Amino acid sequence: MKKNIYSILRGTFLISDDSFKNWRVIIFISGLAIIMIASAHSADKKVYEIARLNNEVKELRSAFVDGRRILMRLKMESTITSKVEDKGLAISEEPPQKIIIKSEDQ
Repeated sequence: MKKNIYSILRGTFLISDDSFKNWRVIIFISGLAIIMIASAHSADKKVYEIARLNNEVKELRSAFVDGRRILMRLKMESTITSKVEDKGLAISEEPPQKIIIKSEDQ
């Protein structure tokens, strides 16, 4: 046991005659570590992208609600009346009359 720990600390397991299998394991574990790190970075990038898109959706929804509120105010009769008074137009005092056209086919 003491001999194995001493050989690991000195690195003799990497230069001995049967070191090829040790190098294969080390390279395999290194490759797995690189793949794991790349996967973690990719996942983090996606999380940040999702958070950014959620913020953008909130901003766009807020702008939409604000625009709809402004539109509803502009469509009110009192707003329209005050805007067209400057141009000399006024609300008609007489109610509208329905025009009925009788066709010759009947």
